[in-house]
Amino acid sequence: MSLNSAMLAGVSGLTANSAALAAVSDNIANVNTVGYKRNVTDFSTIVTGAAAKGSYSAGGVMSSTRQLGAQQGLLQQTTSSTDLGISGSGFFVATEKAENLTATDARVFTRAGSFTVDSQGFLRNAAGFYLQGWPVDDQGSVSADPTDLTRLASINVGTVGGAPEATTRVVVNANLSSATPLSAAAQAVVAAGPGAYDATNDANNMTGYDPAAGTGVKPDYSMQIPISDSQGGRRTIEIDFLKSGENANEWYAEIRAVPADSIENGLTAGGQIAAGVVTFTQDGQIDMANTTLFGTPPASSVLSFGASDSAAAGVKWAAGLGIAAQDVNLNLNQAPGGLTQNAGVSVTRSIVTNGTAFGALTSVDVDEEGFVTANFDNGVSQKIAQVAIATFPNPSGLKGISGNAYRVSANSGSYNLKPPGTGGAGSISPSSLETSTVDLSAEFTGLITTQRAYSASSKIITTADQMMEELLNIKR
Repeated sequence: MSLNSAMLAGVSGLTANSAALAAVSDNIANVNTVGYKRNVTDFSTIVTGAAAKGSYSAGGVMSSTRQLGAQQGLLQQTTSSTDLGISGSGFFVATEKAENLTATDARVFTRAGSFTVDSQGFLRNAAGFYLQGWPVDDQGSVSADPTDLTRLASINVGTVGGAPEATTRVVVNANLSSATPLSAAAQAVVAAGPGAYDATNDANNMTGYDPAAGTGVKPDYSMQIPISDSQGGRRTIEIDFLKSGENANEWYAEIRAVPADSIENGLTAGGQIAAGVVTFTQDGQIDMANTTLFGTPPASSVLSFGASDSAAAGVKWAAGLGIAAQDVNLNLNQAPGGLTQNAGVSVTRSIVTNGTAFGALTSVDVDEEGFVTANFDNGVSQKIAQVAIATFPNPSGLKGISGNAYRVSANSGSYNLKPPGTGGAGSISPSSLETSTVDLSAEFTGLITTQRAYSASSKIITTADQMMEELLNIKR
């Protein structure tokens, strides 16, 4: 009958508004939770079917709660370089355990980017989830796959400098000042006079320069490049430059080992490894087609060191070191800028190497493209991994779990893994955190309306009860 349906409608109102109150309570409680997405409760009517003429049967109301996963929170700057926010769409990929992951281990997705380095060197957020990314290989590139989670690994900065790995690649970004005046030794080459620069003679080259002994030629500019050997030990090579007076846009260059006794069979007694000229184009870019530092062009820019126990001819590591053979690709033209000759001062902007890092780890940086870079106190930087961003057709359909994270559901659609800032994925905002999307003023307003709606539903029940009591009293 209609009175029963009215009472049941009131009960449904109590149930629906209780759910709405729970959603509002969750929102208020998480107003300071990093990356939290607010819940909203949607109400829909229940229709019991066609009613007889002159009567009506109440259906009531039902509620459903959803989380607004696609809503962007404000990004707030922090002082930690490992705090990460996402500007745009997507979620960080994370796991509940750091190591020995298999295809069956659950992956979760989160916007909570408050990552810190734990005792084992892994990046882990406040909820205990480990950040996933594509490892960087020896060539500085990543092998990304949009659907294969097994290619991801927990990002660990603690393993850098652990297992020895020989340096195979060096990328130089530096400038030689085009305004450098010609030295006396360079002028003597042009005049064929005494004291002229001679790369093959330590008495007149840059390798043999010793101001105390009065030998050799002082370089116009030098840069030292630290590399790692097969045992993880630190080795140093130095590139010396002397502006040439013979040809415009040309510099004499020598590469030597520091100290000289770390190698054997050098081109000179001073530990010279290579010598020649470095040529630049008229716009200041290096001209590898006319550069002879690595041999007659076109020559590979690879420095080869034989093993300490090698009996073959050529430059090798000193016998007492007991280390393996090593090839180092010295890239002077592949970095942004590379080696240039422009006006201004001679300066080394950066030297990036692979292999086992050496020196003390000073900081960990993450750029907008998601590359995690370890920085050391000797000026060397090493890329470790690239953070992966997962996007979904319907992010609001993800299934929430404890720790402000989500799992894939039928409503969310399948994930798509992308590098940050590509294919619709948001970019990484380093040293920042995404704040909660909760608006307290809206939540307190919702709290009041929900309370009133609950009270009104309870009034339906009491009114229907009074009417039912009147009906029962008719017999008396």
